[in-house]
Amino acid sequence: MTTSDKTQAEVALSSTTKAAEQRPLLGLTLEELRDVAAEVGLPAFAAKQMAQWIYQKGVASIDEMTNLSLVARQRLNQSYIIGRSTPITRQQSADGTAKYLFPTQDGQRVETVFIPDDDRGTLCVSCEVGCKMACRFCMTGRQGFQGKLTATDILNQIYSLPERDRLTNIVFMGQGEPMDNLDAVLRTTKVLMADYGWAWSPKRITVSTVGLKKGLKRFLDESPCHLAISLHNPFPEERAQMMPAERSYPLTEMMDLLRQYDWTGQRRLSFEYIVFGGQNNTNRHAHELVRLLSGLECRVNLIRWHALPDEESFHEANPERMVAFRDYLIHHDVRCTIRTSRGQDIDAACGLLNTKEMKNENENEK
Repeated sequence: MTTSDKTQAEVALSSTTKAAEQRPLLGLTLEELRDVAAEVGLPAFAAKQMAQWIYQKGVASIDEMTNLSLVARQRLNQSYIIGRSTPITRQQSADGTAKYLFPTQDGQRVETVFIPDDDRGTLCVSCEVGCKMACRFCMTGRQGFQGKLTATDILNQIYSLPERDRLTNIVFMGQGEPMDNLDAVLRTTKVLMADYGWAWSPKRITVSTVGLKKGLKRFLDESPCHLAISLHNPFPEERAQMMPAERSYPLTEMMDLLRQYDWTGQRRLSFEYIVFGGQNNTNRHAHELVRLLSGLECRVNLIRWHALPDEESFHEANPERMVAFRDYLIHHDVRCTIRTSRGQDIDAACGLLNTKEMKNENENEK
C-alpha cells in the first residue's frame, strides 16, 4: 500500500469512526432534545425548534435547521446526526403496493411495505431484523432473528418513505415481533402521537403480536393504540404446532388478559387469522372460534396464506371455503372480513418479508 493509499484509508477510517460516534436525533423525545440543547449550549426552547425540524418538517440534515445559529448547528453536527437513510431498493407491485429495503443503524437491512388504497395509505413497518417467533408458515420466522431495530430505524421507515405525505395508517406487521422490542415500539408510537411529532390519533396505529406475556400487558397498560393478535387457530394444541410462542404464553391465558380491558371505546381489538386449506378452516374451527371470542368486542381478519418455497405442511385455502367460514362467523355475531391480498408478486404480502439472503450478502462483502 502506497503512502497515498494509507492516507486515504486513514481518512476513511476517521470518517467512519466519527459517524459511529454521532448519535441520531430521530427517535428522541422532546425531553431528551432539551438535554441535547443544554449539552451544546442552546436554550431550552431550542428543543422544540429541533423537534419541529425533525418530526414535522422531516429534514434529513442538521444544516437544514435554519432558525438555529450557524454555531449551534456546527456544535450539533459534532455529536449528532438526524439519523435518516434513504431506501436501498424499491419494488413496485402490479396492484400499486411498494416494497422498500431500508438500511439500519447497525448495517443490516429490513423490508417495509406501502399499501395505497384510494384515499388511504397504509405502511407496514418492521421492528426487528428477522424474528424469534419461528412461526412455520412465515418467511420472516424462517429467517430467524438477527437483531432489534432502534426507534431511529423504525421511524426512518416512515420519515424516509417517498410516499410519507400519503400515509393515513401505520401497522406494526412487518418483520419481527413488536412485544419483543416493546421499548422501541412504544418510543416510536409516542413520537407519532406527540404534539411535537405528527400529532396522530392512536386510532391510526395498530400494533400486532403473536402474544408475548412479558410485553402484552405492558402494552395494554401503556399504549392507547389498536391491538392485533395473530391467532391462526383457536385450539391451543394445534396453534402450538404452528406457532411455538403458544407454549410460552397459552392462548387461554392471553384471552383472560384481553377480557380484563375495555374494547368498547376508541381502542380496537382484532384477530389476524391466516386460513390454511383443511387445517384451520373446518366447521369445528369456526365453532371453537365463535366460542373463544364470545362476548368480546373484536373483529376477525381472514388472510389468505401465500405458499412458501419447500413448504408442504400447509396448503392454500379454497376461496369459496373462506367465504363460508367468514359467513359462519358473521352469522354468529363475530365481525369478520376477508383481507385483500396485496403485493404478492413482489413478495410483499403477509408472511413473505425476508432479508436473510441480504444478510448473507453483507457478510460475504465484509
